[in-house]
Parts: sequence; structure tokens; C-alpha cells
Amino acid sequence: MSEKNCLGKKFLSYQFRKAIRLLLFGGVFLLLLGACKTPPEKPFDFSGIEKLVFSGELKKAELLADSIKAAGTLGEINLYKLDSIVDIGNRIRIDFVRTEVEVKDQLSKYFTVLDSTLFNKWETTQKLEMRVIDGEKRYFKNTVANLFRLDDEARKQKEIVDGFQVDSLDLFRLEHTRKIISATKTSGEAVMPVRMKLTYLIDVDINAVPDGEMIRCWMPFPREGNARQKNLKLISSDPEEVKIGGNEYLQRSVYLEKRAKKDQPTIFRIEFEVESSAQYFDLNPDEIKSYNSESSVYKENTSERAPQIVFTPKIKKLANQILADETNPLKKVQKIYNWISDSVRWASALEYSIMPDIPGYVMDTRHGDCGMQTLLFMTLARSQGIPVKWQSGWMLHPGEVNLHDWCEVYFEGVGWVPVDQSFGLQESPDEKVRNFYRSGIDSYRLIVNDDYGRELSPNKKYPRSEPYDFQRGELEWEGGNLYFNQWNWHMEVEYK
Repeated sequence: MSEKNCLGKKFLSYQFRKAIRLLLFGGVFLLLLGACKTPPEKPFDFSGIEKLVFSGELKKAELLADSIKAAGTLGEINLYKLDSIVDIGNRIRIDFVRTEVEVKDQLSKYFTVLDSTLFNKWETTQKLEMRVIDGEKRYFKNTVANLFRLDDEARKQKEIVDGFQVDSLDLFRLEHTRKIISATKTSGEAVMPVRMKLTYLIDVDINAVPDGEMIRCWMPFPREGNARQKNLKLISSDPEEVKIGGNEYLQRSVYLEKRAKKDQPTIFRIEFEVESSAQYFDLNPDEIKSYNSESSVYKENTSERAPQIVFTPKIKKLANQILADETNPLKKVQKIYNWISDSVRWASALEYSIMPDIPGYVMDTRHGDCGMQTLLFMTLARSQGIPVKWQSGWMLHPGEVNLHDWCEVYFEGVGWVPVDQSFGLQESPDEKVRNFYRSGIDSYRLIVNDDYGRELSPNKKYPRSEPYDFQRGELEWEGGNLYFNQWNWHMEVEYK
């Protein structure tokens, strides 16, 4: 997953902030006003303003929101929802910040004479990702870099100018996965442990929050109970007082607080050690048992979960095309994995919060980052009765430290098996090495999440910057959420 940025939310009034303290975002809303019994607030139809936001008519959406507020008919809950919808428009503006002139200027290094027909073709096929915002073309901030990932001819032209670049991570993974397979004597055992000391920093921009106000910070922290992740130890933190979320939280965090100081950055830091191991399952289709469809594991992990895991007609049609009449669970997983690996390219992602249907987007554009590819894999697999759950955190390969998402598939009689969709099929004549990430994971991982879009500890008062994943962290203060454009993150890894 590539780094994402988005725009901060406007500060809320004191009265509104006070009401928000009584809200559980994404849960059941309850408002108690003294001893008086207040009738529940009637739902308000926001579909019109949502349509304006996602069609790029952001100014109209803001004017409509202002007129709705001016009418004075909305209660605090609906006002909160309205502000959240308008804020999506702010995030869209940040992701789609490039003008056509800027994009063509970036491309001029590689195309001294840029054919307009070719440019329009890239735009039509979404290899140059563009949206019309308030009547003007605006391009995704990373669209030029993505073009060279998505278009073969463009990439060849880039190689002529910049030279051919060898992917060092691909080479590292090939050698590392060979060693994992060789070291695995019993299918699924944890092997080749790597001890690491990690230092994670969050640096809040100077004066992003008024002097003296408390900043609340949630930082990613490793989950326990997985055979691949052991010997966890928090070494130090700044500030010293922290609250570590219990392991029952499927998105685990360290919670810290600090007061903002005028003209100074606010820095949060944690330092911890953890041991991460690899795991490889050498699975045989004939040994895979039929699922117990009445078990809680099966029911929970084969269900839909709107808005991102929905068995749409398009999903069902694609799954049927990929699988034909296949009935074996392992072969189903392998066929879905192979199809995505062969058909979908990795590309830098939009912010997930501005994407109402990520699997549908990946099917339409045939590109997506690690989490987007994983969500498509999960949706296709679940639609065919394969239990699968989200897992994510960080990839910690030397020189390649970054956010990363993958998942785990459940096979009856085997248990949970890691699957890294975006790492794909490796270039190797050895079938086990080639297919390693269909049923294996390397040693360089940090598991923070065993699901997506779950509560943090303590629960946030304001909507999250990233509503699904949790890797960079989350911050807020009494005036609202702090979005990614208002702070920076940095991970340092020392290999023991």
C-alpha cells in the first residue's frame, strides 16, 4: 500500500464537539439530554449530496450542505453525517490535484512530442486517472508514475530515458522464499524467525492544533496469538504514559496523548521489539476437507460486508468465469489468485475513503494496490463459499519498509493459511517458489490487523482518516480529526 494524503476537516463548534462526545461513530447513536426524553432523530436522505460529491460537483455539494444547515432542521447526528460527506469532497480534491498541463509537463521528459490521440487513449483507459471536478479536469497525484506501471509502451519509453531498473525486492523475495520452502519440514510450521527493533514516529505539523489543546494519537501495534509473531516487547514511548489496546481488538493500537505547543511540532514515538517468522503450507487438493457450513468460522468469513465485500452480479459473473465448474476449495483459491495475478497490475492507490466500491474499481480498471487486490480476492472467494479474512500491517524487508495488506484463507482440517495476493506469482521455474504466496508468507511482516474497519481502543470520537485499514495511525483533537496532510509518519527497523 502506498502512502496516501488527504485534507483536514474544518474545526467544529464547541457545542457540536460536545454533542459528538456522546456519539459512537459507526455504531448505535444515543443522546441523553438531562432527564428529558428526546425522540430519536429521523434519518435524513443524503443521497443527493453524496451523488454530487462522487460525480465531482463539489462546490454544488458544499452549497447544498450550507443550505441544509441554514434550514436548521437537522439534529446533531445528521449534521455530523453531513459534515462527513462534505469532507469526502475535500479528500477527493487532494487526491486529484494535478492539472493537464502539469501531467503533460511531467511526461515531456519521456515524450518530447506527445501525441494527443495517445494521451486521450491513456485517459480513456484510466491509465492516466482523471476526474472532472467542478467542471475542470483533475488528475490523480500519482498518475504519471502509475502510467509507467500500467502501460507497456510508456514503460519502454521510460526505460529508454532512465535505463532498465532491476526490482531488488523481487530478487530478495525469490532467494528468501527458496530458503523458507527448504527450511519447512512440517507444512505450516513457523520457520526462519527474524528479530527486529522498530521505532515508529508521528510528527504533527506545527500549529495544526491550537496551543495547549490535547492531541489524541493511535499508533499501530503488533497483535499477539499468531504463530508467526512472537516475543513482543514495548521498550519505550514518548510520551511515557500509553494505553495498549487488548488483543481482542482486531485492529491493535497504542494510544498516546500530548498537548500542542505554539510554533512547535508535536512528536509521538514508540519503540518495540518483535519476532516475525515465515510460514509455508504445501497443500494437496485431495487432502482438503469439505467445509462445515454451520460453523461460526465459516459463516462469519463467507458473508458479505458492505460496502466493500458485496456479491454483486458483476462479482458472481467474474467468479463463475474464473472457476467454471471447480468444486475443490484449494483449486478455487488458486484459480482466483492466478487470475488476479495475471490480470491486475499493482498501482499507487487513491485514498480508500473516497472509493465506495473498491473491488468493482479493480475489476473496471484492472489495477490496484495491495489492499485493493486483496479486497477483490476476498470478495470473489467469499462469493464462492471460501472463508477468508483480512490481515495487514507492514512489510519490513530490508530497504523496502512500507504499509502492506494481505489475507488468510481457512481450509477445513488445515486452519488459516496466509495468502499475499499483490505479491503474485513469482518468476521462477520452480513451481513451489512460483506459487509461494498462494499459501505462504515471508519472515518480514508486522501483523497489526486481523480485520478491517474495526474499533480502536479507546474508540475515536471523529471519523477516521482511513476507515478500513490501520497502519499509519489516527489522530484527533477536540476540534476534529487530523488528516494525513497534517502529519507525517516514519518507521525505522533494526534487524537483530
